[in-house]
Amino acid sequence: MDKNTVLELVSRILPASQINTAADELYDASADRYKKYAKARKVLDVPLPVAIVYPRTAGETARLLAMCNEHGINVIPRAGKTATEGGLENWKELTLVVDARDLNRILKIDDYNMQATVQAGVTLQSLEDELNKRGLTTGHSPQSKPVAKLGGLVATRSIGQFSTLYGGIEDMVVGLECVFPDGHVARIKNVPRRAGGPDIRHIAIGNEGALCYITEVTVKIFRRFPENNTFFGYLIKDVASGIRVLREVMVNGYRPSVARVYSEEDARQHFYHFHQGKCVLLFMAEGNQGIVQATCAGIEEAVEKFKDGILEQVDSHLIAAWFAHLNWSQKDIDDEFQGMIANDAHAGFTTEVSADWETIPTLYDNVIRRVRAEFPRAHDLTMLGGHSSHSYINGTNMYFVYNYAIHCAPEDEMRVYHHPIQRIIVEETLKLGGSMCHHHGIGKYRNEWTKDEHGSAYYMLEKLKQAFDPNGIMNFGTIFYQEEGARFQK
Repeated sequence: MDKNTVLELVSRILPASQINTAADELYDASADRYKKYAKARKVLDVPLPVAIVYPRTAGETARLLAMCNEHGINVIPRAGKTATEGGLENWKELTLVVDARDLNRILKIDDYNMQATVQAGVTLQSLEDELNKRGLTTGHSPQSKPVAKLGGLVATRSIGQFSTLYGGIEDMVVGLECVFPDGHVARIKNVPRRAGGPDIRHIAIGNEGALCYITEVTVKIFRRFPENNTFFGYLIKDVASGIRVLREVMVNGYRPSVARVYSEEDARQHFYHFHQGKCVLLFMAEGNQGIVQATCAGIEEAVEKFKDGILEQVDSHLIAAWFAHLNWSQKDIDDEFQGMIANDAHAGFTTEVSADWETIPTLYDNVIRRVRAEFPRAHDLTMLGGHSSHSYINGTNMYFVYNYAIHCAPEDEMRVYHHPIQRIIVEETLKLGGSMCHHHGIGKYRNEWTKDEHGSAYYMLEKLKQAFDPNGIMNFGTIFYQEEGARFQK
C-alpha cells in the first residue's frame, strides 16, 4: 500500500476539510517536544505521516481506527502537542495522526454532582476558565495548562502543580469514552466508586495512545477559594533537609497544594532574585479558610521541628509572584522554538522519577555524582540539578533538570547529550527500586526499560497490548520496545 491509497481510504470516511496534508504541518506532526531542537533546526530524521485527520465524533474515530487496523496503518493519537518523551514521534512510513482538534466541546458542567464532561480536544484552560466563572476548578494545573487538552492529559497520566492536594489526573477521572483499534467504542460510566471487577478506567488512563483513542472525559471538579491561598518560602541547607520537612508535613496528614524542594542550581534559574546560592523549600496552602489555617500550622510545625536545616524565611510575596508566571502559553512555546532556530542552544531538559522518602535523597546524590563523573560532555553542562514537586504519604518525586551548551550537529544532540544523562538517571532509579517515569510517561525514549520498570508485572501490560491491539497499529514504539525503532533512538 502507498500513501495515495491511504488518502483514498481516509477520504471515504472524512471530508477534505478534516484531512490535512500540508507539508509544514506534517513535518511538525512527525515529532513532539522531545526532539524540539532538531525539529527547530529542520534536521528531523523520522518519516512524515501521510496526513493529520480530525474526527468530530466517536463514530468517525471508530471508522478511522477500524480502517487502519484492517490495512496495517499506524495511528498516532494527538491532542495538545505538549508531549515530551517522543510519544508523538513517527517511526512508520504509513501513519495517520488522529488529532482531537474538532472534538472540542464542553458537554456538561454539573456543579451539583461536582463533575464536568468534555470531549478530548477541549483545552484544560478553556474548561478551567468556565469553571472559574462558577467559583470552581479542576484542581489540575500542569505547566502546559494553557495549551494541553483533556484527552492527552488522561492518555499520558498527567499530573499538575497542585497534585499534592488534588492528586494526579488518575484521581480526577470519573469516567470516559474511548475507541479501540477494531472500532469498538467503550463508555465507562460516571459513578463515585464501584467494585465491579478491576478498575477498567486504567486501561485507557496512561495508555499513551498505544491501546486506544480517548474521545471523551468526565473529571471531578472542586470549589475554589483563591482568596485563601497562602505561600511559604525558605532557604535551606540542602535537598535532604527539604525532603525531611516535606515528609513531616505529609505524614502528619496535611495536604498543601504545592510542596517543593529545589536544589541550588535549579533554584538559581527559578529564584535568581533571592536564592543566594542556596536550596529552596516552598509551600502553598489552598482551600477553605479552616483547611488553610490548619495546613499553615502544620507547615510551620514541620519547619520548626527541622529548623537546623532552615537558613532563613523568604517573603511570601516573592513565592506568589513566581508561581503566578510559571505556566507556558502557546506564545512561550513559539518563542522558545524561534530561539532555537536563531541560536545553537536550548534549555530545559528533564527526567522525572519517583521513590519512597528514604530513597529519594540517596537517588538524587547518586545521579548528580555519576553525571558529573561519567558523562563525557560534563564540561558542557550549564545546569544540573532537580526538584521535588509532587509528594505522597509514602514518598515523593525527583524532577532532574539539566541544560547544556551544544557542541555537535543538531541531529546528534540527543544522542550526545540527553540520552547519556537520562540513562544514568534511569539506571540509578531502577537500581534503588523507584519508578523511572513519574508523570511524563514512557513515550518512545524510555521504552527500552519498560520491562525493567514493571518486572514480573510486565506480563499484564504485554497481555493488554496483545488483546486490544493485536495488529500493533496504535502508536508504534510507544511504551513497548520495537527493534525496528531502535535506529531512531540511538
